[in-house]
Amino acid sequence: MQSNNQPHRTQHSQLTQPPHRRRSIFRRILLWILALFILAFVGGAGLFMYYAKDAPSISEKQLSSDEATVVYDKSGKVISRLGAQDRDYVKANEIPKSLKSAVVSIEDKRFYKNNGVDPVRIVGATFANITGSSLGLQGASTLTQQLVKLSVFSTSAKDRTLRVKAQEAWLALQVDKKYSKDKILEFYINKVYMGNGVYGMGTAAKYYYGKSLSKLNIGQIALLAGMPQAPTSYDPTKYPKYALSRRNTVLQAMVNNKVITKAQAAAAEKTSVTTGLVKKHSSNGLTTVNSKIVDSYLKQVISSVESKGFNPYTDGMKIYTNLDLAAQKRLYKIGNSSTYVQYPDSKFQLGVSITNPNNGKVVAMLGGRQTGNVTFGLNRAVQTDRSSGSTAKPLMDYGPAIQYLNWPTSRTVKDEPFTYPGSSAKLYDFDKAYKGKMTMRQALVQSRNIPAVRTLQDVGISKATTFLSNLGISQKGTYNLQNGIGLYISPLQEAAAYSAFANGGTYYKPYYVHKIVTQSGKTYNYSSQGKRAMSKATAYMITDMLKGVLTDSNGTGSTANISGLYQAGKTGTTGYPADIASNYPSSASMDSWFTGYTRHYSMSVWTGYDQQNTASGFLSEQETLIAQEVYKSMMSYLSASVTNDNWVKPSSVTEKTVNGVKELFKANSSYSNSGTSDDYSQNNSSSTSSSVSSSSSTVTTSRDTSSKSSNNSNSNNSSSNNSSSSSSSSSSSSSSSSSSASSSSASSSSKESSSSSKN
Repeated sequence: MQSNNQPHRTQHSQLTQPPHRRRSIFRRILLWILALFILAFVGGAGLFMYYAKDAPSISEKQLSSDEATVVYDKSGKVISRLGAQDRDYVKANEIPKSLKSAVVSIEDKRFYKNNGVDPVRIVGATFANITGSSLGLQGASTLTQQLVKLSVFSTSAKDRTLRVKAQEAWLALQVDKKYSKDKILEFYINKVYMGNGVYGMGTAAKYYYGKSLSKLNIGQIALLAGMPQAPTSYDPTKYPKYALSRRNTVLQAMVNNKVITKAQAAAAEKTSVTTGLVKKHSSNGLTTVNSKIVDSYLKQVISSVESKGFNPYTDGMKIYTNLDLAAQKRLYKIGNSSTYVQYPDSKFQLGVSITNPNNGKVVAMLGGRQTGNVTFGLNRAVQTDRSSGSTAKPLMDYGPAIQYLNWPTSRTVKDEPFTYPGSSAKLYDFDKAYKGKMTMRQALVQSRNIPAVRTLQDVGISKATTFLSNLGISQKGTYNLQNGIGLYISPLQEAAAYSAFANGGTYYKPYYVHKIVTQSGKTYNYSSQGKRAMSKATAYMITDMLKGVLTDSNGTGSTANISGLYQAGKTGTTGYPADIASNYPSSASMDSWFTGYTRHYSMSVWTGYDQQNTASGFLSEQETLIAQEVYKSMMSYLSASVTNDNWVKPSSVTEKTVNGVKELFKANSSYSNSGTSDDYSQNNSSSTSSSVSSSSSTVTTSRDTSSKSSNNSNSNNSSSNNSSSSSSSSSSSSSSSSSSASSSSASSSSKESSSSSKN
């Protein structure tokens, strides 16, 4: 028996460790964990001190000052201080106890117990981040740390590094040591951003409720206390649903912190969050030098800064822009007085963008005229829901024809009857006449529509789309033949695109800000990196033809001509859709454009009415010239202070006389070598198959027309620098291009006269 049990006892002894040995292994594990913890603590402390030693200083002035962002023009002159004016600084003894309790409850319930940094909150926030828990409304930063961040550091996510967080904590310890809790609350309550350009809760009380803090009820106090976390989203006038949720969250936090009772919270929650709000605000939180003058430009600056990850209302930064303030002032005067240009009425509108073609800097911008006291209203200089008319022709038709097909300026094109493929919709010019065969130069200068659309057919939608994309222009849907005489782009996009013609073929994305300096002194520099959009030959040949738009006796832009100035440009006007065209005079237009440039400036001008389909919202024949007049007045001013430089013909372009006219050829092209210009397709698209359904509509115009469907999808797919590139649906063959024709309800759109005397 004993021998039979022996193997069992031996096996059991091998599997079982003595208790003292198990305790020894456990102690060693604990010692290793403790050692690692100590090493981590020492290392962390060392790293903390290493970062802390370089922490910036912090003064009482920084803690108490408003966090206005200062915006400068290109010369360093202040043009705006965001949120700096009329701040009601409230002293500690004037701040209601209920507001202090509300702020502490929602932002830092251990505020009175910590010394500026709260290890408990840091551990809790770390655990929540690791586990993905939503527990804890306050994060790791104490109220004192938030104050330090607002006073010294950038709030941009890319600047929230370990170094910055360590320095922030170090400074919070110093602030807590130097100032009382009441004083720290005073600093914080007066510094936080409260939306709409307003800083400080005292100012916010006046802005939102028209009262001082002491006159607010507990619900209103709770809302103000909760707004700094997301002041725009919690704006009770714009987003009452979110404001209500935030207010109630603060009320519950106050209950949890035992500063109000459940009954008080319940009573406050029953009150509408919009109760007591004023309809007219005492301040818009914006102080600018001549605020109306720089309004449209400043709106785009703020948008640009926000897109870079900064908050111009809370970061207290310095923003250096490309604005030429003197030019901006002159542009504003041109648009808002009768000294330079006569306007038919106060509702007549403008959208003007001016860029430097050599670097992409936006020099000046006018978003509208007679806009009243509206701040940051509609900026027509960047809107993309109006057809550009014939200003599209160099961009989508003739530019690609030179670039991809090597067409010379003498290339023969046909101005003969044209029917959109797959339909019975016909395209006419303003005079409903045909000029037969003509050169590409003549067709562009006289802004004939049919040769332009035929040219786009020969180029193909695919290549045209690529050319537009190289110029920063795209749309969601596929382009069609009608886009060859009307693109939905903004004056800013058009000025930037034409800049590539001006500078020899390089596209620069337009930009407003060249430098940002944060509160901590960190500097960010910005520029636009140019990219080759077309050959030098293409840019020069287009420019040479566009000079004639202003100087030729048959040119459509003679009103914009400035004697002696080397410049080039293109006109564009749009007509009414066929279904409503009969409601207006035959010469009426919806929109009128002029885009022109020199070696130093590129400018695009849109004119028209916001409500273009009303009885009075159309442009008469004479009023279509106003875009040219605005351009001429402004370009005359701009050109007075720079050299008058002509374009130099590149070696890739040769010059030949054809029928008494000096025409341009791309060097070593088949056209240049043969000396001919007649190798073309220019087929009548009416015989080309297409998926477009048949229609009995005709495209009728009274002037230079750019056909546009009354239900054209492009009006809902406006072009944008930020939109994705359009998919291409065809090759350069005319048959594949035809599939991009307009829909069956085609009607008239862009129009222009063939000579200024007919305008």
